[in-house]
Amino acid sequence: METKKYKRLTFEERVIIQTLIDENKSKAFIATKLNRARSTITREVNKWIVNPDDKYDATLANWVAKDDYLNKRNLDKINSHKRLKFFVYKGLLQGWSPEQISGRLKDEYPNDPVMKISYEAIYMHIYRNRQASLNKKLIKLLPYQKSRRRRANAKTKRGSKIKDSINIKERPKHIENRQEIGHWEGDLIIGKGQKSAIGTIVERKSRFVCIIKLRDRKSATVTKQFAKILKRFNQNLIKTMTYDNGVEMAKHKDFTRQTGIKVYFADPYASWQRGTNENTNGLIRRYFPKGTDFNKVTAKQLKYVQDKLNNRPRKIINYKTPNEIFNLNAA
Repeated sequence: METKKYKRLTFEERVIIQTLIDENKSKAFIATKLNRARSTITREVNKWIVNPDDKYDATLANWVAKDDYLNKRNLDKINSHKRLKFFVYKGLLQGWSPEQISGRLKDEYPNDPVMKISYEAIYMHIYRNRQASLNKKLIKLLPYQKSRRRRANAKTKRGSKIKDSINIKERPKHIENRQEIGHWEGDLIIGKGQKSAIGTIVERKSRFVCIIKLRDRKSATVTKQFAKILKRFNQNLIKTMTYDNGVEMAKHKDFTRQTGIKVYFADPYASWQRGTNENTNGLIRRYFPKGTDFNKVTAKQLKYVQDKLNNRPRKIINYKTPNEIFNLNAA
């Protein structure tokens, strides 16, 4: 009896797999459609889809398979460990940044050295052969799609330039569990040519967001506008803020004096420490894509988007809206 030789899945077959998955077809149905063993389809799909939010991308899956086959001796850590590779690539497919992927790995696999990698190593993997088709695909999955990777220089790595900043490690641990209202995360979204910006502040428990019109990015302007918005709320709704290392919050002491809000600063290149704000900024970018000149965006337009987001049911808060959660605690 002649043994049937295994034939690797083709790109065309993977496209069909992606299409049928999007149509919620079963693995058995897909296997029958492709005249493949069910185990082949199950193995292929299970590499990529473990959780309901995971996605299957035919192009990326095909290049991963091809890259694995052609580069079996590659010592790159991501290529050397398939579990790590799939976690990183699935994170990219979900729109996560390398910083968020690295941080999430630390959170989910704290004692597994294989599943530990720095955000810089992920960037190096993505940009290693930036002209290769796979790498071009990976670059397009990054939140900021640049054809070249510019490493942070030595001056940037010296740490925060903000005087008397309080590191996030000193923030009370109970804030992590999101059981208490009143803890915010803040950031700027930069406009076209780095010449304009808007401010965003998000409450961690409710995901309630305020989008703030700014005439410039000076620290005095940013802290004044942030304080003006937050002082409208009761004191029990404004307790702390976690910010990145942007110098626009250099006057954080003045901000604290005006509002009573203590400001903590995230570690450099650790955007995952402010994940609520990062995710919200991604939602805002759907309305104001990269290249938007915020000098031409009115306060009324910002308020429209703010209201849309605050009245949008969110799965993470049991399909309540941020407004409902925030107002419930404000009562």
